[in-house]
Amino acid sequence: MNKIIHLIIFEGEFKPYLYKGKAYRRSDSATIEVDQGEFKRLVLEGSNLSFEEISCGENELVFSQLTKKLKEKLELSKVSEDVLRTLGFFTKDKKYNNAASLFADKNHFYGIDIARFGKTINEIMDREIIAGVSILKQYDDAISMIRRYYQYEEISGIERKVVELIPENAYREAIANALIHRDWSINAHIRISLFEDKIEIKSPESLPNGITAEEYENGEISCLRNPILGNIFFRLKYIEMFGTGVTRIKYVYSNSKTKPTFSITDHVISVTLPVISNKYNVSDDEEKVISSLEKGVSLASSEIAKASGFTKTKTLRILEKLKEKGYVKMNGNGRSTKYSL
Repeated sequence: MNKIIHLIIFEGEFKPYLYKGKAYRRSDSATIEVDQGEFKRLVLEGSNLSFEEISCGENELVFSQLTKKLKEKLELSKVSEDVLRTLGFFTKDKKYNNAASLFADKNHFYGIDIARFGKTINEIMDREIIAGVSILKQYDDAISMIRRYYQYEEISGIERKVVELIPENAYREAIANALIHRDWSINAHIRISLFEDKIEIKSPESLPNGITAEEYENGEISCLRNPILGNIFFRLKYIEMFGTGVTRIKYVYSNSKTKPTFSITDHVISVTLPVISNKYNVSDDEEKVISSLEKGVSLASSEIAKASGFTKTKTLRILEKLKEKGYVKMNGNGRSTKYSL
């Protein structure tokens, strides 16, 4: 008879914990040494601080961009020191923190790197790096790019309407999420890649502790990495509610056959927004698999193989490609795995 010892280790208060001068973390079933960025985050967490709350080292900051937005959105006649204090721009010893610096007209932070590609990634049609400026300017400049390349005017009778190839509302949510959730202690840009058929947004961040990739994609839990930034974006009405960004992005695409996709690694969260279409961009074989799922039911791979006439191996390979394109989702695991559109 086997004897099992069950140990429950509760989370401590004074992070990080070191072994021979090094800190480690779990990644699936492995234990790996944390990198410099993760180590800094653990030190701040152990001090009950976030990166945005610590002093930025600047004594004089200018907030003309923020002042303009506060007057427009909240009708404030004057942005005084008391207003800045209410926004959370000062440390306990009355010094500007990193949140203040991020909203200042000029700062030392990385920003957004936007590139527009042609037929391949070797054809760079346009490039703009927006850095060292207020994140409000970063947001506005990023929005101007979608209007420049993914919107056009169409005249119908006496009416003129704007046609969106990629929904601006979804793009706004994705950009706002990237700015308020990213890890600003990492010296890297948010990368926005513009293609003919999609936009890819890659943000230097990881999921907050305790949140799984599935919970993130389902919008089930909200955990702001930068609550000061998030609160200001909420006040300015750039975001509707905390934690609803992913859900709202999916909703915008509810009537489109092309769907947004999300990718999560230890250091990068990516969102891909495809051009809205009523047609699937698939091969003939992929179309047969999709046809077997169009009745709105979830099917096992063996059932899909039988309906499409393919071998199970080929069916699984096609399903994986369709999953990557965002057309098919997988439910369950192991033998209970089923697929649906």
